[in-house]
This record gives sequence, C-alpha cells and structure tokens, in this order.
Amino acid sequence: MFARRLHLKRIFSGEGPAKGEPQELPRAVALGYDPQHDLAPVVLASGQGHIAEQIIALGREKGVPMLEDEFLVAALAQVDVGEAIPPELYAVVARVLAYIYRLRGKGSGEKS
Repeated sequence: MFARRLHLKRIFSGEGPAKGEPQELPRAVALGYDPQHDLAPVVLASGQGHIAEQIIALGREKGVPMLEDEFLVAALAQVDVGEAIPPELYAVVARVLAYIYRLRGKGSGEKS
C-alpha cells in the first residue's frame, strides 16, 4: 500500500523573513488511498518543522511522489491523522492522484 501514498509538502525558500518576523516552518502532509478499502484518501502523517522534514525524507527514501502546493497542504493540515479528507478536497486530490497514476501507467488499464 505504500506505493499508493502521496506526500504533499510545502517548502519555504527565498530571502527569509524580515527582522523581527517569525520564520515559517516547512509543512508536510502524507496521504494514503486504497480504493478497495478507503472511501476517500486518508491523512497518514502531518507535521511542520522537524516532523515535516522527516515525512519528506521518508517519502524520498521510499520513492513516493511529492507535490508542492502550499494551499493544499494548509487545507490538509486541518485534517486529523487517520481521518479521511473532507468532501471539499475530493476534486483537487482526485486530480493529483489521477496525474500520479498516469505517470506510473496505472490509469491506462494496466494491472499492477
């Protein structure tokens, strides 16, 4: 099932915050979806700072596809770990999953 997991991450770059402003921490959310068992994608992990870095590192190590989308990560970060994503996010997450499946050749009727 790990092959079906998607990690979404937010990377902050640039010149950094101005003096006196708090530095934003990286955020990451990992989703899992097994169409035979799940009604909707489920949040598997979520965190910021060091936790986000660990989520991203593990995803890279396992070859899990990643997408940078700060708005989607912000929305998904509101969902508790172990919970399904809300219906309001179905369409955008479905587009992301469809794109990944096409990249992997799973959307063309191939069986894995």
